[in-house]
Amino acid sequence: MNTKPTDSSGISFTALYTGAVWHRNGLSDESLSTIQGHWLYSLMSPFEAASKTVAGGNLRTFLLQRHLIIDHLIEEAVTQRGVTQVLEIACGLSPRGIRLRQRFPTLHMVEADLPDMAARKAAKLAQGGYLSPQHQVTPIDILADEGEQTLEAVVERVFDEGGPIVVVTEGLSNYFTLEVIGGFWQRLAAILAKRPGSVYLTDSYLLPTQPVIRGGINVLRRMLGGMTHSQVTIHFDSDAEAQRHLAALGFAEVKVHNPRHYYGRLPIPESRNDPLVRIIESRT
Repeated sequence: MNTKPTDSSGISFTALYTGAVWHRNGLSDESLSTIQGHWLYSLMSPFEAASKTVAGGNLRTFLLQRHLIIDHLIEEAVTQRGVTQVLEIACGLSPRGIRLRQRFPTLHMVEADLPDMAARKAAKLAQGGYLSPQHQVTPIDILADEGEQTLEAVVERVFDEGGPIVVVTEGLSNYFTLEVIGGFWQRLAAILAKRPGSVYLTDSYLLPTQPVIRGGINVLRRMLGGMTHSQVTIHFDSDAEAQRHLAALGFAEVKVHNPRHYYGRLPIPESRNDPLVRIIESRT
Protein backbone atom coordinates (compact mmCIF):
# COMPACT_ATOMS: atom_id res chain seq x y z
CA MET A 1 0.00 0.00 0.00
CA ASN A 2 1.29 3.41 -0.84
CA THR A 3 -0.07 5.52 1.97
CA LYS A 4 0.07 4.90 5.69
CA PRO A 5 -1.33 6.83 8.64
CA THR A 6 1.23 8.74 10.64
CA ASP A 7 0.79 6.45 13.64
CA SER A 8 -1.75 3.64 13.40
CA SER A 9 -1.03 2.50 16.97
CA GLY A 10 -3.18 5.36 18.27
CA ILE A 11 -6.29 3.54 17.11
CA SER A 12 -6.07 1.34 20.21
CA PHE A 13 -7.20 4.38 22.24
CA THR A 14 -10.76 3.72 21.11
CA ALA A 15 -10.53 0.13 22.35
CA LEU A 16 -10.76 1.43 25.91
CA TYR A 17 -14.08 3.21 25.31
CA THR A 18 -15.71 0.48 23.24
CA GLY A 19 -14.54 -2.08 25.78
CA ALA A 20 -16.30 -0.12 28.53
CA VAL A 21 -19.51 0.13 26.47
CA TRP A 22 -19.58 -3.64 26.01
CA HIS A 23 -18.84 -4.21 29.69
CA ARG A 24 -21.55 -1.80 30.90
CA ASN A 25 -24.09 -3.59 28.70
CA GLY A 26 -23.35 -7.08 30.00
CA LEU A 27 -21.52 -8.27 26.89
CA SER A 28 -17.99 -8.43 28.25
CA ASP A 29 -15.91 -10.33 30.79
CA GLU A 30 -14.48 -8.83 33.96
CA SER A 31 -10.97 -9.70 32.78
CA LEU A 32 -11.39 -7.19 29.91
CA SER A 33 -12.54 -4.31 32.10
CA THR A 34 -10.17 -1.33 32.46
CA ILE A 35 -10.10 1.68 34.76
CA GLN A 36 -9.29 3.95 31.83
CA GLY A 37 -12.26 2.63 29.87
CA HIS A 38 -14.71 3.27 32.70
CA TRP A 39 -13.27 6.77 33.15
CA LEU A 40 -13.84 7.47 29.45
CA TYR A 41 -17.36 6.03 29.70
CA SER A 42 -18.19 8.50 32.49
CA LEU A 43 -16.53 11.38 30.65
CA MET A 44 -18.52 10.71 27.48
CA SER A 45 -21.89 10.22 29.18
CA PRO A 46 -23.09 13.86 28.93
CA PHE A 47 -22.18 14.00 25.23
CA GLU A 48 -23.85 10.66 24.56
CA ALA A 49 -27.03 11.80 26.32
CA ALA A 50 -27.13 15.03 24.32
CA SER A 51 -26.57 13.17 21.05
CA LYS A 52 -29.38 10.74 21.78
CA THR A 53 -31.77 13.60 22.53
CA VAL A 54 -30.89 15.63 19.44
CA ALA A 55 -30.18 12.89 16.89
CA GLY A 56 -32.26 10.00 18.20
CA GLY A 57 -29.17 7.86 18.63
CA ASN A 58 -25.59 8.12 19.82
CA LEU A 59 -22.22 6.44 19.57
CA ARG A 60 -23.17 3.81 22.14
CA THR A 61 -26.29 2.97 20.15
CA PHE A 62 -24.24 2.39 17.01
CA LEU A 63 -21.54 0.42 18.86
CA LEU A 64 -24.12 -1.99 20.26
CA GLN A 65 -26.04 -2.24 16.98
CA ARG A 66 -22.98 -3.17 14.96
CA HIS A 67 -21.52 -5.51 17.58
CA LEU A 68 -24.63 -7.60 18.06
CA ILE A 69 -25.49 -7.78 14.36
CA ILE A 70 -21.95 -8.93 13.54
CA ASP A 71 -22.29 -11.59 16.26
CA HIS A 72 -25.55 -12.72 14.67
CA LEU A 73 -23.98 -13.00 11.22
CA ILE A 74 -21.03 -14.98 12.59
CA GLU A 75 -23.41 -17.38 14.30
CA GLU A 76 -25.28 -17.82 11.01
CA ALA A 77 -22.01 -18.71 9.27
CA VAL A 78 -21.17 -21.24 11.98
CA THR A 79 -24.59 -22.88 12.35
CA GLN A 80 -25.85 -22.70 8.76
CA ARG A 81 -22.67 -22.91 6.65
CA GLY A 82 -20.39 -24.92 8.90
CA VAL A 83 -17.59 -22.36 9.26
CA THR A 84 -15.31 -23.34 12.16
CA GLN A 85 -12.63 -20.61 12.03
CA VAL A 86 -12.93 -16.92 12.96
CA LEU A 87 -10.32 -14.15 12.71
CA GLU A 88 -11.10 -10.86 14.44
CA ILE A 89 -8.68 -8.17 13.29
CA ALA A 90 -8.27 -5.06 15.47
CA CYS A 91 -9.76 -7.11 18.29
CA GLY A 92 -8.92 -4.54 20.98
CA LEU A 93 -10.87 -5.40 24.12
CA SER A 94 -13.67 -7.09 22.19
CA PRO A 95 -15.36 -9.84 24.22
CA ARG A 96 -16.55 -11.57 21.04
CA GLY A 97 -13.98 -14.35 21.18
CA ILE A 98 -14.92 -15.30 24.71
CA ARG A 99 -18.64 -15.38 23.95
CA LEU A 100 -18.24 -17.31 20.70
CA ARG A 101 -16.01 -19.93 22.28
CA GLN A 102 -18.50 -20.36 25.12
CA ARG A 103 -21.31 -20.96 22.65
CA PHE A 104 -19.25 -22.99 20.15
CA PRO A 105 -16.52 -24.85 22.10
CA THR A 106 -14.97 -26.39 18.96
CA LEU A 107 -14.60 -23.04 17.19
CA HIS A 108 -11.05 -21.96 16.34
CA MET A 109 -10.94 -18.30 17.38
CA VAL A 110 -7.99 -16.08 16.53
CA GLU A 111 -7.83 -12.47 17.72
CA ALA A 112 -5.34 -10.11 16.08
CA ASP A 113 -4.17 -6.56 16.62
CA LEU A 114 -1.09 -4.39 16.48
CA PRO A 115 1.70 -5.88 18.63
CA ASP A 116 1.21 -3.80 21.80
CA MET A 117 -2.57 -4.29 21.83
CA ALA A 118 -2.22 -7.97 20.96
CA ALA A 119 0.14 -8.50 23.90
CA ARG A 120 -2.26 -6.68 26.22
CA LYS A 121 -5.22 -8.73 24.97
CA ALA A 122 -3.33 -12.01 25.31
CA ALA A 123 -2.41 -11.16 28.91
CA LYS A 124 -6.02 -10.37 29.79
CA LEU A 125 -7.34 -13.55 28.17
CA ALA A 126 -4.68 -15.57 29.98
CA GLN A 127 -5.68 -13.90 33.24
CA GLY A 128 -9.26 -15.06 32.68
CA GLY A 129 -8.18 -18.57 31.69
CA TYR A 130 -9.42 -18.23 28.10
CA LEU A 131 -6.25 -18.71 26.04
CA SER A 132 -5.87 -22.15 24.45
CA PRO A 133 -4.83 -23.72 21.15
CA GLN A 134 -8.42 -23.05 20.03
CA HIS A 135 -8.40 -19.42 21.22
CA GLN A 136 -5.28 -17.53 20.19
CA VAL A 137 -4.03 -13.97 19.93
CA THR A 138 -1.50 -12.89 17.31
CA PRO A 139 0.04 -9.58 16.21
CA ILE A 140 -0.97 -8.21 12.81
CA ASP A 141 -0.37 -5.04 10.83
CA ILE A 142 -2.85 -4.78 7.99
CA LEU A 143 -0.65 -2.14 6.33
CA ALA A 144 2.48 -4.33 6.31
CA ASP A 145 3.68 -5.52 2.91
CA GLU A 146 6.16 -8.10 4.18
CA GLY A 147 7.03 -10.11 7.28
CA GLU A 148 5.20 -12.28 9.78
CA GLN A 149 2.59 -9.64 10.64
CA THR A 150 1.13 -9.26 7.16
CA LEU A 151 -2.45 -10.31 6.56
CA GLU A 152 -1.33 -13.10 4.27
CA ALA A 153 1.25 -14.49 6.71
CA VAL A 154 -1.19 -14.47 9.65
CA VAL A 155 -3.96 -16.30 7.77
CA GLU A 156 -1.53 -18.90 6.44
CA ARG A 157 0.07 -19.43 9.86
CA VAL A 158 -2.96 -19.74 12.11
CA PHE A 159 -5.62 -21.52 10.03
CA ASP A 160 -6.06 -24.86 8.32
CA GLU A 161 -5.14 -24.74 4.66
CA GLY A 162 -8.13 -24.20 2.40
CA GLY A 163 -10.84 -24.14 5.06
CA PRO A 164 -13.42 -21.30 5.07
CA ILE A 165 -13.03 -18.55 7.66
CA VAL A 166 -15.00 -15.60 8.95
CA VAL A 167 -12.89 -12.42 9.10
CA VAL A 168 -14.15 -9.51 11.20
CA THR A 169 -12.92 -5.92 11.35
CA GLU A 170 -15.16 -3.96 13.69
CA GLY A 171 -14.48 -0.29 14.25
CA LEU A 172 -11.39 -0.27 12.06
CA SER A 173 -12.18 0.70 8.46
CA ASN A 174 -13.13 4.33 9.02
CA TYR A 175 -9.75 5.14 10.58
CA PHE A 176 -8.19 4.89 7.12
CA THR A 177 -8.80 6.62 3.83
CA LEU A 178 -10.79 4.64 1.28
CA GLU A 179 -7.61 4.19 -0.79
CA VAL A 180 -5.73 2.60 2.10
CA ILE A 181 -8.51 0.40 3.45
CA GLY A 182 -9.46 -0.51 -0.12
CA GLY A 183 -6.01 -1.99 -0.58
CA PHE A 184 -6.55 -4.15 2.49
CA TRP A 185 -10.01 -5.21 1.24
CA GLN A 186 -8.59 -6.22 -2.13
CA ARG A 187 -5.87 -8.32 -0.53
CA LEU A 188 -8.39 -9.92 1.80
CA ALA A 189 -10.75 -10.74 -1.08
CA ALA A 190 -7.89 -12.52 -2.88
CA ILE A 191 -7.09 -14.56 0.25
CA LEU A 192 -10.70 -15.53 0.93
CA ALA A 193 -11.27 -16.47 -2.72
CA LYS A 194 -8.91 -19.38 -2.09
CA ARG A 195 -11.16 -20.48 0.80
CA PRO A 196 -14.66 -21.02 -0.64
CA GLY A 197 -17.47 -20.27 1.79
CA SER A 198 -15.52 -17.58 3.64
CA VAL A 199 -17.18 -14.39 4.91
CA TYR A 200 -15.87 -10.90 5.68
CA LEU A 201 -17.81 -8.69 8.10
CA THR A 202 -17.11 -5.01 8.70
CA ASP A 203 -18.94 -1.83 9.64
CA SER A 204 -19.35 1.46 7.83
CA TYR A 205 -21.08 4.77 8.47
CA LEU A 206 -23.26 7.17 6.52
CA LEU A 207 -23.41 10.91 7.10
CA PRO A 208 -26.91 12.10 8.10
CA THR A 209 -28.76 14.46 5.80
CA GLN A 210 -29.80 16.88 8.58
CA PRO A 211 -27.27 19.80 8.51
CA VAL A 212 -26.97 20.19 12.31
CA ILE A 213 -26.43 16.48 12.96
CA ARG A 214 -24.14 16.21 9.94
CA GLY A 215 -22.02 19.04 11.33
CA GLY A 216 -21.87 17.38 14.73
CA ILE A 217 -20.72 14.10 13.18
CA ASN A 218 -17.98 15.91 11.29
CA VAL A 219 -16.77 17.55 14.52
CA LEU A 220 -16.71 14.15 16.25
CA ARG A 221 -14.87 12.65 13.27
CA ARG A 222 -12.14 15.29 13.49
CA MET A 223 -11.85 14.82 17.26
CA LEU A 224 -11.45 11.05 16.90
CA GLY A 225 -8.88 11.57 14.18
CA GLY A 226 -6.86 13.85 16.42
CA MET A 227 -6.99 11.47 19.38
CA THR A 228 -6.04 8.43 17.32
CA HIS A 229 -3.49 10.13 15.03
CA SER A 230 -5.43 8.87 12.02
CA GLN A 231 -7.66 10.18 9.25
CA VAL A 232 -11.22 9.28 10.23
CA THR A 233 -13.17 9.03 6.99
CA ILE A 234 -16.78 8.41 5.98
CA HIS A 235 -16.31 6.28 2.87
CA PHE A 236 -19.74 5.95 1.27
CA ASP A 237 -22.80 8.10 0.64
CA SER A 238 -25.18 5.16 0.22
CA ASP A 239 -25.58 1.44 0.79
CA ALA A 240 -25.48 0.83 -2.96
CA GLU A 241 -22.16 2.63 -3.27
CA ALA A 242 -20.63 0.47 -0.52
CA GLN A 243 -21.95 -2.66 -2.20
CA ARG A 244 -20.52 -1.72 -5.59
CA HIS A 245 -17.14 -0.79 -4.15
CA LEU A 246 -16.58 -4.06 -2.27
CA ALA A 247 -17.77 -6.08 -5.24
CA ALA A 248 -15.32 -4.26 -7.51
CA LEU A 249 -12.48 -5.25 -5.19
CA GLY A 250 -13.12 -8.95 -5.69
CA PHE A 251 -15.92 -10.10 -3.40
CA ALA A 252 -18.48 -12.26 -5.18
CA GLU A 253 -21.49 -11.29 -3.06
CA VAL A 254 -21.92 -8.17 -0.92
CA LYS A 255 -24.85 -7.38 1.37
CA VAL A 256 -25.32 -4.21 3.41
CA HIS A 257 -27.28 -4.66 6.63
CA ASN A 258 -29.26 -1.77 8.13
CA PRO A 259 -29.79 -2.20 11.91
CA ARG A 260 -33.44 -1.21 11.62
CA HIS A 261 -34.09 -4.48 9.80
CA TYR A 262 -33.14 -6.26 13.02
CA TYR A 263 -35.40 -4.31 15.37
CA GLY A 264 -37.52 -6.81 17.26
CA ARG A 265 -35.33 -9.69 16.04
CA LEU A 266 -32.17 -8.93 17.99
CA PRO A 267 -31.78 -7.24 21.41
CA ILE A 268 -30.27 -4.07 19.94
CA PRO A 269 -31.04 -0.45 20.84
CA GLU A 270 -33.16 1.41 18.32
CA SER A 271 -32.35 4.75 16.69
CA ARG A 272 -35.14 7.29 16.34
CA ASN A 273 -34.07 8.08 12.80
CA ASP A 274 -32.37 5.91 10.19
CA PRO A 275 -29.27 4.40 11.85
CA LEU A 276 -25.96 5.83 10.67
CA VAL A 277 -24.08 2.54 11.00
CA ARG A 278 -24.14 -0.30 8.48
CA ILE A 279 -22.74 -3.82 8.60
CA ILE A 280 -21.23 -5.03 5.35
CA GLU A 281 -21.22 -8.77 4.70
CA SER A 282 -18.97 -9.83 1.82
CA ARG A 283 -18.62 -13.44 0.68
CA THR A 284 -16.39 -15.34 -1.69
